[in-house]
Amino acid sequence: MRRTAILLLMIFVLMMFAACGNVSETGKNSAGENFCTVTDDNGRTVNISKKPERIVVVSASFLEPLHEVGGSVVGRPSSKIKVPDFAKDAEDIGPVYQIDTEKLLACRPDLVIVNKGMNERLSTILDENKINFVVADMKEYENVKKNVLMFAEITGQPEKGKEVVADMETKIKNIKDNLPAESKRVAILHGTAQGISVQLDGSIAGNVLKILGWENVAAGMKAIEGKPDTAPYSLETLIEQNPEIIFVTSMGNIDEIKKHMDATISENPAWQTIPAVKNNQLYYLPQDLFLLSPGIHYPEAAEYAAKLIYPEGFK
Repeated sequence: MRRTAILLLMIFVLMMFAACGNVSETGKNSAGENFCTVTDDNGRTVNISKKPERIVVVSASFLEPLHEVGGSVVGRPSSKIKVPDFAKDAEDIGPVYQIDTEKLLACRPDLVIVNKGMNERLSTILDENKINFVVADMKEYENVKKNVLMFAEITGQPEKGKEVVADMETKIKNIKDNLPAESKRVAILHGTAQGISVQLDGSIAGNVLKILGWENVAAGMKAIEGKPDTAPYSLETLIEQNPEIIFVTSMGNIDEIKKHMDATISENPAWQTIPAVKNNQLYYLPQDLFLLSPGIHYPEAAEYAAKLIYPEGFK
């Protein structure tokens, strides 16, 4: 009887040890393995213990890339552009520049996708609440491709991510194949109600020029402090740069921006010495493709710009 009791006690102890071995560690599942491990755009190695079921994004530019690889969201920011149907029912957590942290936390996220350079201050409150997060930058085309692959790892569909990237690359190649083998000298001006500035290579339009193999005449100009993709506007400098084409991106009412630009050009004859103005090669770019990151629609942005200059190649 005593031997039986001892044997039962030993079995019970062994079962307890086995149970302890299944207790989850931080970032790992019960088997001690991660669902996936990714490196975000801040160089952080992020362990994700299980497939996220409640994802919150703090930038609207993350919505479509995530959706394309099988992801869905329970929270997303307000947006100046149309919110996709698949995300309309997600909780609105406020504008991207002023995320409502109470609403974010109320979503009970198991993963938050944070916008690099804009929302990283959220990391403190996410850490305090033990909420996992990744930092992503979707402004530049190369980063879009990289983060589509990261999102696909997060959703457990890495092959789908590769398909999306391959499709974008194929579209870009087709666009470039329809262009003459020549470069174009382009200036990118950004118009607001406050005035005009110049867009550098890191801007969305600057990325499109790189994709098309055209030259941004402002490359190398010193950026405005705190605005790494923007340089000060100067008509004298613009005349020296001698662009063949001028693209205008805008924030605010596009009709008002056009009215302001037309007045600026007509009031100063020096504008007429610039080839782009003299040859009527000044174009206004749509906000939905060039104000916020177009994400997986970068090929559409590239085609839009290419078609303005070579309409005969894109019918």
